[in-house]
Amino acid sequence: MDLVPKPDQLVAAAGNVAHVVMYGGLADLRPMPRTLIDEGTLREVYHYRPAVNVRAQGDPVLLVTPLAAPAICFDLRRGCSVVQHFVEGGRPTYLVEYGTVSFRDRNLGLEHWVEEVVPTAVREVSAHAGGRPVHVVGWSLGGIFAMLAAADAPDLPIASLSVIGSPVDVTKVPLVAPLRPLLDLTRGHGLVTRAYRAAGGAPTPLVRWAFQLSSFQKLVTKPIAIATHLDDADFLAQLEAVDRFTAQMTAYPGRSFGQLYHRFAKGNALAAGSVLVGAHEVSLADIKAPVLVFAGATDGIAPVAAVRAVVPLLSGARDVRFEIVPGGHLGMLTGRAARGTTWRVLDEWIEQWSGTDDPQGVVPRKKPATRKKAAPAKKAGPAKKTAAKKTAAKKPAPSTESIGSNPSRRYGSGGSRALSR
Repeated sequence: MDLVPKPDQLVAAAGNVAHVVMYGGLADLRPMPRTLIDEGTLREVYHYRPAVNVRAQGDPVLLVTPLAAPAICFDLRRGCSVVQHFVEGGRPTYLVEYGTVSFRDRNLGLEHWVEEVVPTAVREVSAHAGGRPVHVVGWSLGGIFAMLAAADAPDLPIASLSVIGSPVDVTKVPLVAPLRPLLDLTRGHGLVTRAYRAAGGAPTPLVRWAFQLSSFQKLVTKPIAIATHLDDADFLAQLEAVDRFTAQMTAYPGRSFGQLYHRFAKGNALAAGSVLVGAHEVSLADIKAPVLVFAGATDGIAPVAAVRAVVPLLSGARDVRFEIVPGGHLGMLTGRAARGTTWRVLDEWIEQWSGTDDPQGVVPRKKPATRKKAAPAKKAGPAKKTAAKKTAAKKPAPSTESIGSNPSRRYGSGGSRALSR
């Protein structure tokens, strides 16, 4: 709203306030319809039902949630839902979540997710989708789970990996950096270790507080933001949806939290390219699938430098691309700006590495289009040229310049770039 509100702004603000009073809120928080297709210990795999009058086809997408965060991170609200975007676009969409973590789960370590939960989910999704390879999309710790699972089991039917806001070098995280000298002083079973062991993990209030601390400035200025946006129903609906997301955060299992604390926060092991999972080392260099890495321009939990550190570690990947998009840790995934930024890049990437639907049941893998491949068509005769044009008209090949090098999608981040092996 303007400092001196216009009449139409006052009318819109009054309407929004009345709607909140009468109906309890502005956000459409209905979840996208889904069906459970597989379950196990802290593992629930869901298939989202196709949209009405939309035929789901192509390689499936599996959304991987992080620990402690509710699965609604991918289905925040209607209009700002990654799930809704994929489903309405005709992409077979799946999600793996972990249910409620309790004290009885305190002995589960990270290997449970890396060796059992994520690999099983990938295989179940592939089987449910008719044996097609799976595009795995992980946010935050879910992205790290996805990468470690792909590195630990290179035979998984993974078409591509998309990693969103996953910090690899924690020394680059401002929230952690000031605490590192203190962490180095706590040898053995220090205060932190004794605390999380006694509690069976990181309790829900602590997890929620840590997430809110990452955007402390927004938390403090929230009343002012609401007052100045009373006429913006979409803005108010987004705040409402984020508040619901934060309220539903859950606990970390004790052993998993201990491993995250000692190996990631304190030891910064993943920054070197490998980490101990279970009884063996898992190296990111063993990932074979193409990887797309996203960093949020204003992300306080996973700053650009902390995320970009993974790029040189993915030396075995078929292709690696890095993108900086607007938004904080949650906003880059499902904020209002993500609809035209992060989601657009995801669509292009998944299309680039997807197979095609063959009427005989054969699902060939499509190689990414390059300019070099277009050269032979120029030397061919007129008949071949015509055939090539007809083929392109049926299914345009994705441009390698559309991701990571498009000047119209820079968002003020000159470091965003594409890296090809």
